[in-house]
Amino acid sequence: MQTTVSVPRRSSFVLVQAQLFSLPVVFALFGLIMGSWAGRIPALAAGVNVSHAALSMVLLCGGLGAVISYPISSFLMGRFGARKTIMVAGLALLCVLVAIGMAPDVSRLMMAVLMLGITASTFDVAMNSAAARREKQSGKSEMSRLHGLCCAGGLVGATLGSLMASMKIAPATHFLMLAGPLAVLLWLAVNLLEADEVGAKVEKVEKKKFALPRGPLVLLGLLGFFGSMAEGSIADWSGVFLKEHFGASDGLAPLALASFSLMMLMSRMVGDKMKERYGAKRLVTLGALVAAAGLFFAVLAPNAHIALGGFAIAGVGLALVFPFVFSAAGAQGPAALAAVASMAYSGSLMGPPAIGAVAHFVGMQAAIAYVGGLSLVIAMVACRTRLLK
Repeated sequence: MQTTVSVPRRSSFVLVQAQLFSLPVVFALFGLIMGSWAGRIPALAAGVNVSHAALSMVLLCGGLGAVISYPISSFLMGRFGARKTIMVAGLALLCVLVAIGMAPDVSRLMMAVLMLGITASTFDVAMNSAAARREKQSGKSEMSRLHGLCCAGGLVGATLGSLMASMKIAPATHFLMLAGPLAVLLWLAVNLLEADEVGAKVEKVEKKKFALPRGPLVLLGLLGFFGSMAEGSIADWSGVFLKEHFGASDGLAPLALASFSLMMLMSRMVGDKMKERYGAKRLVTLGALVAAAGLFFAVLAPNAHIALGGFAIAGVGLALVFPFVFSAAGAQGPAALAAVASMAYSGSLMGPPAIGAVAHFVGMQAAIAYVGGLSLVIAMVACRTRLLK
């Protein structure tokens, strides 16, 4: 009799624990996919022989895809809910990743990157919606830790990209090797997620993602905008900077993003405790100044290996911008969070192409210095933001 009762209890406990780990796995998978893409940008650019200006247009397609994804994510979230949207968008994202690796010319690479922006943004909206729902149900803050795990996935992806490049493995083969195992892992994780609400309530919230922030939320939106520009630019251009300015190898170039992601991960894992002691405004302001110092250090570094330290410092400084901005916006309600997110995604659209234009006309050193200037702007805006407490 005792054995009969203990088995279902044990099974229930295992199921609950698996459900707790399922959402962190989803965040880590997303980081791994995007880190793999960003880590192979130098090799992809060399494969189709594009200039800085042409590469900026390729990256612009990704940002454009992010912007036009909102009707798609709204429909999927309203019709199917976050869990099924994660599955659909995740499988589509893996297919697009393979298509990027196989793109034979610039035009088809641009089309594939456009689809990357659409699928990645839809996946991002769905997983963050699932995370916000879990926070509301449990009453515990998890967003910073989850974004830290996303950074961990990005670090693994970028490091794996460096390894594949050093082994002379083409991006197409690399992405094909990833797609199958990640699809299975995604399927397992999503099936362990708790069922969510589907229908009018979800659809109503998601449609507000077109709204723009107003009043005190404007400064939060600006922080998200500039933070997205800076982070996206480093992700897309740091490896190119090492390769173009220092002549770094295909194996060394992706380590710029890896060092940036590693320090961002470590900072986000302790960010919640630091927030309780020092406050979000002070941490974001000082962190942005630290990031600016790190980027200027990378620009002035004598070689690629020392420049890696500058990108690592930038990762420490920029790590807490997004968790704290989204936390502050979320405290004002889902519509406020959606409005700030809209402005942040606009930054991801404009940032990398702007860096490409600067690199084309002035040079890669000036382009990375421009990102350092953005970090100074983040510090100035953060110190004036009342909602960032």
